[in-house]
Amino acid sequence: MVTAILARLARVRVTVGYAVVLAVVTVALVSLDPAVQDRIILHASTNLHNLRHGHLGTLLGSAFVVDAGPLSDWLPGLICLLALAELLWRSRRLIIAFAVGHVGATLVVAAGLWVAVTYGWLPRSVTRTADVGMSYGATAVLGAITPAIPRRWRPAWMGWWVAVAVTAVVVDQDFTDVGHLVALMLGMLVATWFGAPRPWTYPTAALLGLASCFGFMVFASSPGLIGAAAAAGLAGAAVTMAGAAAWTLPRSRRGPKANPSAGEPQADVRRRRGLPQAPERLDAPGTQGDCRLMGVVDAE
Repeated sequence: MVTAILARLARVRVTVGYAVVLAVVTVALVSLDPAVQDRIILHASTNLHNLRHGHLGTLLGSAFVVDAGPLSDWLPGLICLLALAELLWRSRRLIIAFAVGHVGATLVVAAGLWVAVTYGWLPRSVTRTADVGMSYGATAVLGAITPAIPRRWRPAWMGWWVAVAVTAVVVDQDFTDVGHLVALMLGMLVATWFGAPRPWTYPTAALLGLASCFGFMVFASSPGLIGAAAAAGLAGAAVTMAGAAAWTLPRSRRGPKANPSAGEPQADVRRRRGLPQAPERLDAPGTQGDCRLMGVVDAE
């Protein structure tokens, strides 16, 4: 029995290892004085101040420092999401999707903040805002599940999540929401090179439902955003499904391309196209008798 449990855990070893590290770091952080917690979080933050001063290690360290409340609020959902992706895509592809989303979205957000601060669109205080956590990587993993969704439902899946992410950006107008949207798109993009996923099973289908709930709460982190995000997601799913149906229906109704030359004698076709006429075959029906007749006449 122990061997069977270990074998199953080995299939999601990256998820288990990352969850254990997050739990240990979070428990240790909570046990510290609040002032010490703030210093650690700011030191590990990927804010513009740290990146401009060459603290590139924060691109890695920030993924292991989560300031999102009690573990019970976010760790179970994160485990479901990562385990689902690892079961579908295997460990290496999970790491790639998470890393691309976490680092890529961080750099894009940092570049946008630098432009906004340079031109005075945002105050300089935003450069020291704490920015830690796993949310960019998690939303990228959520996007990376897209190619594994059955083709029939894939447009609805994409339309739902893109609409939810855009709504969060419009309503909250926070750079973190922009990072979530960028990470989601990066995950969808990078997963197109992952090849074929493992087949769906009942456990992975159950994990998909739990992971989707967790992903929605990451995007709609504020209570006032939940209703608007859900409505936008439904509208986005409906629009993309209708668009996909409109695109595929005319293609499915097309028959095979008609051949205008079908049934036309080959000689007429070659004459119409300006091609040289093929020499008459001596073994064609009716020619052998003519040749024999000509031989008889010549002999006489």
